[in-house]
Amino acid sequence: MIRYFKTDNQRIQEEEKIGDGVWVQMLQPTHQECAEIAEVLNVDIEDIQAALDEEESSRIELQDGYTLILVDIPTVEIRHEKQSYTTIPLGIILTQDVIVTVCTDDTPVLQNFVNNRVKEFSTKKKMRFVYQILFRTATNYQMNLRVIDKKRTEIEERIGKNTEDIDLIDLHELESTLVYFATSLRANGVVLDRLTRYKRLEQYPEDKELLGDVIVENRQAIEMTSIYRDIINGTRELMSSVIDNRLNNVMKYLTSITIVMAIPTVISGIYGMNVNEKWMPFANTPHGFLIICVLTLLICIVTMLVLRKKKML
Repeated sequence: MIRYFKTDNQRIQEEEKIGDGVWVQMLQPTHQECAEIAEVLNVDIEDIQAALDEEESSRIELQDGYTLILVDIPTVEIRHEKQSYTTIPLGIILTQDVIVTVCTDDTPVLQNFVNNRVKEFSTKKKMRFVYQILFRTATNYQMNLRVIDKKRTEIEERIGKNTEDIDLIDLHELESTLVYFATSLRANGVVLDRLTRYKRLEQYPEDKELLGDVIVENRQAIEMTSIYRDIINGTRELMSSVIDNRLNNVMKYLTSITIVMAIPTVISGIYGMNVNEKWMPFANTPHGFLIICVLTLLICIVTMLVLRKKKML
């Protein structure tokens, strides 16, 4: 799908075709649509389709007549019937008169511009537009990171109460997401570093200040990712220790019960031997069976008290 937008008096409106100062938004474009835009703008079709490959890494390439900027942006996906986060490429192509964005998802990063929620947004000021996109990307990472940390907190609150194996799996998925985020943010940082030396298109002084803000926000997102990964590692280790401790307690109780139950078994086994009854205590004593049962019970009780005193029962 291809849509054309242009700002007029700080209000965005949709256009019918490409013109000077127009933003071309391409969402999951077909090969035919990519070929059409490539022909009109004299751009390599492979550069347009680069953002459609999920394995593409963030980079900036200066081509003859245009510039390709690829960055990774966060997006929501359904994984194991649950909402998770991942990263996808966003392609930005800058020509002398037009800016083109290519993405496989209608990301909130660009929705803010379409819905006119970004102040001082103009499709004619292309470099500022790029920096605003990158700024929204960095803040989106931070927002998703806070959601991830909130999910981790919810899992941590269940530790010691009704912790289940699924919590360990959820923690692993959160940690995997943070790995994706960390990799993408570092790659985006390299692109931002190259943009500080970019002089092909006109930049205003406030644009450079905005780029500085983007770099700061991206670094903050990287630090948040690192901190949350460390916290998740600690939470996972704590949960594993709690589960192991519960297993040890169960084994301790089972061992204690086995010791107590072994006493009647041993006594009954001794009395079940084929020996002369005159050598068996209480064999000819009135109520001998009852006396043996009582003694066995007393021995079991004493054993239980000893085990309890040693905190094994």
